[in-house]
Amino acid sequence: MAQARTQEETRIPMSRERVLEAAIALADAGGIESLTMRRLAQELGVEAMTLYYYVANKDEILNGIADLIVGEIELPPSGADWKAAIRKTAISAHQVLLRHPWAANLVLSASGFSQARMQYMNALLGCLREAGFSPEMTDLAYHALESHIMGFTLWVVGMNLGSDEDVAALASDFLREFPRDELPHLAEHIEQHMKPRDPDDEGAFAFGLDLLLDGLERLRAAS
Repeated sequence: MAQARTQEETRIPMSRERVLEAAIALADAGGIESLTMRRLAQELGVEAMTLYYYVANKDEILNGIADLIVGEIELPPSGADWKAAIRKTAISAHQVLLRHPWAANLVLSASGFSQARMQYMNALLGCLREAGFSPEMTDLAYHALESHIMGFTLWVVGMNLGSDEDVAALASDFLREFPRDELPHLAEHIEQHMKPRDPDDEGAFAFGLDLLLDGLERLRAAS
């Protein structure tokens, strides 16, 4: 009896924040499709109806966890070097969305007002405007950056080939029966994926991002 009272006293109080954190943990573990009200209630040790004291419905949970994920992204500070600041934010966004592979689709499709999403957009747009980009060029630059961040991330999580070691093993097996003479350039490309990566190599996402930022810098200088 005493032990039961101690457990009751030390139990973390239910709250909207706790519901959303548990929802994120469920989605991280089993994908967004594993997130149901019943499963969430089980994870929290409550009845499913109890959740409705803290969230109106599942849509509120989905919007809430999308908001929390975007809130993890490091925003560009006002007054910083625009190129370095946006690069840091873009890499942060990519890394956050890779930590939560289900999140990119959800962020793009989430309904309702998202405070974190609005702050993220405003910070990127403000960084570009402070750098001297016109309103028209800021609009184009923002969408180019978002397309790279979201598009590249969705491509990576959609591939879902496992670790670098898994990809190398898969490529090695594939090349054994591959028609090298007919498709030599593709064979060379596959072999590139088998090579150990230089620790200083930031990867394809950063490579494409730098090309995009360099292009924006040239446009800004020419305007």
